[in-house]
Amino acid sequence: MAIEPDTKDWTWVLRRPCAECGVEAAREDPASVPALVRDAVGRWQEVLRRPDVAVRPDTATWFPLEYAAHVRDVCGVFDRRLRLMLEQDGPVFPNWDQDAAAVAGDYEHEDPARVGEELAAAGAAVADAFAAVPPESWQRRGLRSNGAEFTVATLSQYFIHDVLHHLHDVRG
Repeated sequence: MAIEPDTKDWTWVLRRPCAECGVEAAREDPASVPALVRDAVGRWQEVLRRPDVAVRPDTATWFPLEYAAHVRDVCGVFDRRLRLMLEQDGPVFPNWDQDAAAVAGDYEHEDPARVGEELAAAGAAVADAFAAVPPESWQRRGLRSNGAEFTVATLSQYFIHDVLHHLHDVRG
């Protein structure tokens, strides 16, 4: 079954609340992101224990296991992007195609327990990385391959929206 790729530019969540999930990313204090990530990882663990974790809600939607595997990978991508921004001046992030990653990673056939362990580790790593950002570094800049510009602060806000939005998707 082919799920239609998401081609939306979600950077608008940095300017207005998300009508789908209710998250107001721009209002999140970047210093709160580590705690929000840790809380979200705990909620993802509960989702991964549900009996419907591998049940597709409809033909066009990932099932909870796929979303959890995606969030695990998102944590790694944002951890690497954050580190680039802290180590380099104005880096351009390597392109990441989330839909290609889902196919290559065979998300739908992953083991929920393993995804839970990996998500816990990836979530802890990115939470620790954001927690360690020195105050003078929150305005450092980086660019996505499509030209979208982020500061470390807005990267943290954009990231936490993704994690929380997908919890909303799976009713977590």
